[in-house]
Amino acid sequence: MSITPFRAAVVQAASDPAGSGASAAKAARLIAEAGAAGARLAVFPEAFIGGYPKGARFGAPIGLRFPEGREAYARYFAASVALDGPEITLVREAAGAAGMVVVIGVIERLGSTLYCTALIIDGERGSMAHHRKLMPTAAERLVWGFGDGSTLPAVETALGTVGAVICWENYMPMLRMAMYGQGVTLYCAPTADDRDGWVSTMRHISLEGRCHVLSACQFLRRRDVPEGQECVLGEDPETVLMRGGSLIVGPLGEVLAGPDYSGETVLYADIDPAEIARARYDFDPVGHYSRPDVFRLTVDRRAKPAVAWQDEES
Repeated sequence: MSITPFRAAVVQAASDPAGSGASAAKAARLIAEAGAAGARLAVFPEAFIGGYPKGARFGAPIGLRFPEGREAYARYFAASVALDGPEITLVREAAGAAGMVVVIGVIERLGSTLYCTALIIDGERGSMAHHRKLMPTAAERLVWGFGDGSTLPAVETALGTVGAVICWENYMPMLRMAMYGQGVTLYCAPTADDRDGWVSTMRHISLEGRCHVLSACQFLRRRDVPEGQECVLGEDPETVLMRGGSLIVGPLGEVLAGPDYSGETVLYADIDPAEIARARYDFDPVGHYSRPDVFRLTVDRRAKPAVAWQDEES
């Protein structure tokens, strides 16, 4: 673990309505901006590249699928990205140029299925890991597939161990425990949840995991919705669909930056990795404060493909 303090950033910004390429370019600009301000870690919101379809219904009342919903999905599918595509390459290059660790939410296209995915990019090492959201919430299940245990990475970096847990996955106690069990010290939470209670959730996780928690949410107005995408939340272009609330929390629950509800911004905080040991002095959820003789969590990290090929032995 790093023992040198460093600066971290959470980026509160909207996806670019012009599309995923434009959103990737915006991310690259914001990475450069955060790097110039001294940040070595930047966390972006859920679905920043590909877009969070706030207020869209995709024409799917129970028992029915309307043609306009299929067209809406086709447009959303076209805005998704492949992990080896040019949009991700642009973000990786920006992270490399800045020498930063970047966590960013994307809508990943794999075959004909979309996933809400968080990327962990170590620009210094040129590596990238990804986490696919295990449990899309409510109507998100119409358009996003379910991840499995094969994409629950904790990435060792020069700054500490970085993990990503997306939006309401943070309410899944066993998923949080899986992160703690991997030694996460920089717990990143890209989200679309801008409710008042989210701050309490982030503070609770910091106290429970004795880790720094960094949460980023979009500040999204109606005007940021791509042309042609349905939104049931009104037509006024200035209507706020997601109000942000991004924040950074220390390992004893202290709020270091945010929450901010004022507009697009980048929030910064100085992170001292030495605070982790101080915080875990009296509570370590997978160490001296655990009771493995009573409770144990088993995590199946195997991929679960629909088709598995087994060649005959020669």
